[in-house]
Amino acid sequence: MNDLTEIRWHGRAGQGLVTAAKLLGETALGTGQYFQAFPDYGPERMGAPIRAYTRLSLSPINIHSQVHHPNVVLVLDPTLLGVVDVTEGLAEGGAVLVNTDKTAPEMRRVLGLEERDVRVYTVDASAIAMDTLGREITNTPMLGAFARATGLFPLDKIIDDVRSSFGKKLRPEIVEANVEAVRRAYAQVQQG
Repeated sequence: MNDLTEIRWHGRAGQGLVTAAKLLGETALGTGQYFQAFPDYGPERMGAPIRAYTRLSLSPINIHSQVHHPNVVLVLDPTLLGVVDVTEGLAEGGAVLVNTDKTAPEMRRVLGLEERDVRVYTVDASAIAMDTLGREITNTPMLGAFARATGLFPLDKIIDDVRSSFGKKLRPEIVEANVEAVRRAYAQVQQG
């Protein structure tokens, strides 16, 4: 990992986007790193497009702005494609991870990234969430996919943090359903 990794999340209000950005930061903290995690939205209502950001670093972070040139972009809601420029400012050598049933090569074309030095990953987090959670809340599957796509954290560390964070507020069977969603997404990520 470089000294600073900047991540931008795209989704809609109610999908757990802010929770995922924060949980990823807490995972970094548990490995001795520094982090920032914060949302970018106004008085949005359920379903409105929102963004969140996570910064991870081995050193203290002194930047206090939105992420303009992310190393990693996660798209939790594929209906935002074509509505929001999710690749805006994406750093060369960066990665895009999209929740979609399309293949990674198809998504590379959809995003217009054929000529860019960018890794593209896909996972059908919506199907995984519906199967494991019974609701299309894609944040935990995307955390599992993030772990696989970036290699920044081992799967077990993400799972431990999901159990710890969600165990404080959710029933044990819901916590374990989220853990299963993380595992399945990790296993099903495609690169293209």
